[in-house]
Amino acid sequence: MTQIRQLTAYLESFAPLAYQESYDNAGLIVGEPSTDITGVLVTLDVTEAIVDEAITKGCNLIVAHHPIIFKGLKKLNGKTYVERTVIKAIKHDIAIYAAHTNLDNVAGGVNFKIAEKLQLQKVRILAPKTQVLSKLVTFVPPTDTQRILDALYAAGAGQIGEYKNCSFRTEGTGTFQPGESATPAIGEIGEYHEETEHRIEVIIPTHQQGQVLNALRQVHPYEEVAYYLTTIDNQNQEVGSGAVGELSEPLSGESWLSYLKERMQLSLIRYTPIPDRPIRRIAVCGGVGSFLLPDAIRAGADIFVTADYKYHEFFDADNHISICDIGHYESEVFTKELISGHLAKKFTTFAVILSETDTNPVRYF
Repeated sequence: MTQIRQLTAYLESFAPLAYQESYDNAGLIVGEPSTDITGVLVTLDVTEAIVDEAITKGCNLIVAHHPIIFKGLKKLNGKTYVERTVIKAIKHDIAIYAAHTNLDNVAGGVNFKIAEKLQLQKVRILAPKTQVLSKLVTFVPPTDTQRILDALYAAGAGQIGEYKNCSFRTEGTGTFQPGESATPAIGEIGEYHEETEHRIEVIIPTHQQGQVLNALRQVHPYEEVAYYLTTIDNQNQEVGSGAVGELSEPLSGESWLSYLKERMQLSLIRYTPIPDRPIRRIAVCGGVGSFLLPDAIRAGADIFVTADYKYHEFFDADNHISICDIGHYESEVFTKELISGHLAKKFTTFAVILSETDTNPVRYF
């Protein structure tokens, strides 16, 4: 049997919780990690109807995009839909997990799914994050260099975009003098020693510092491992908000709107005037995306596809770009396909079911 902890560890291997926004509440919200999984229901939102669907279909784990709990609950007495949903899930031993802004913020995540639905090419993160990478520098005997590098790579170091096992080394001379209680791998107690060493530098995701350092200590031959660990301001091209890509062929404004409506299965689009030029470059952001408008303009996008725009915010397009507000639910509904696709490839001992319940609270007339 597969336990919940195994499934969540897999989800977090490509959408680490460290990449969720500070206001978010992604992760295992209800349930025990050691529970065996009988079935998984994948949904955008969690409501009482979703829990009922999970019960009917024999699923004891709900994997959602939106967390059912954003703020701390002080009472569980069924007064709100959130409380009623959580109570029902607990009563029926159904766990709830959410992959929210951490799944938004990774290459291959929610925004890349939108780009896939729009058949965009050359897709990249629209606003890459900084302060999420660190540089590790350590000093090793040349005979141990490759063995140590292999251990660092296996622990998550050395990935730069589509390139793995990246490092830099220089050769120099290290000096030390072991104290009386030391157990030196080379050199003698009390004697000054010089040793030819390699200075190794690798980039690591900041949230993986612990496991990388543990790997370093386990394989390094020295009793005391010398290293420097520094947070760097480099943009991480694999982590950030939104996405931008290009259509295979440019479209006119009217053709673009028809294309968008068809590809995203929309009832309507709220949009600002479309620039009088061929439409080619498209920026996207699932859910609330107004904060990314300056990034979309800087990226040279003709169109910005997102949701939840307020009336006065539409003026910010200012003839530089066309904002296409397609609705929150509509912009993220295909996240269900994204999550279920990952799970179905990895796990075969239980059913992964796409929810058939429409959780969109908005109706159009």
